[in-house]
Amino acid sequence: MTIYAAEGPIPAVIARKAIHLLDEDERKKVVKTKELWLDIGAKDRDEAAKSVSIGDPVTLELGYQEMRNNLANSPGMDNKTGLWVSFEALRRAKKKGGLNVALYAVATVQEEIGLRGAITSAYGVNPHVGVAVDVTHATDCPTIDKTQEGDIKLGGGPVIYRGPNMNPRVVDRLRSAAESSEMAVQWGASGRGTGTDANAIQLARGGVAAGLISIPNRYMHSAVEMISLDDIDQAADLLAQFALEIEKDADFTPK
Repeated sequence: MTIYAAEGPIPAVIARKAIHLLDEDERKKVVKTKELWLDIGAKDRDEAAKSVSIGDPVTLELGYQEMRNNLANSPGMDNKTGLWVSFEALRRAKKKGGLNVALYAVATVQEEIGLRGAITSAYGVNPHVGVAVDVTHATDCPTIDKTQEGDIKLGGGPVIYRGPNMNPRVVDRLRSAAESSEMAVQWGASGRGTGTDANAIQLARGGVAAGLISIPNRYMHSAVEMISLDDIDQAADLLAQFALEIEKDADFTPK
């Protein structure tokens, strides 16, 4: 583990009673968070208190790892992929040239606790159209029911979502951008609010034409979230092409 203290990162380990010292009943129980502690190697309480403070954030000391078939795993792929795709799409659109509209790439915060960053960002930018970038469950591994979660594969391309959060003309334009780029995409659907930044974008100010593309993510919200590097590359191309195809007077009013 790493503790981010005022003086800088401090290495630590999660500790509990050694397995050799557990009695039979203790061995059968799942350890509770309150029964764990972080050991930074301090000699005593006073030394520990000089280095760390109550409320210092703690993260798992894990890193980025590339795998075969152009896959990669890392903690936080849920957010890292969206960040990379959004800014890389902006860079690629600028490089290609020919934009008819102003284009913004925004890295939002606190999505998991109320879409807060998207609410303030959408209000501040006041976009005519906005596309959220998030992740969705890759179902190409054991124990996942594809009849409930859909058939989504790593390396199958970004997922374009349809549903009440997504403006149908935005969806059509994303489809058109994929076709004009001869790009493979996958499809997802949600019959209610998605819980992504697309919700906040859609409801900003007087309402915004919203879309959602998602990156297939295997083992979501674990320390080894796995994605395809091909998927994020194609997602950046898809968003760049989508932006390049928007006319100055584009109308997103659903028919």
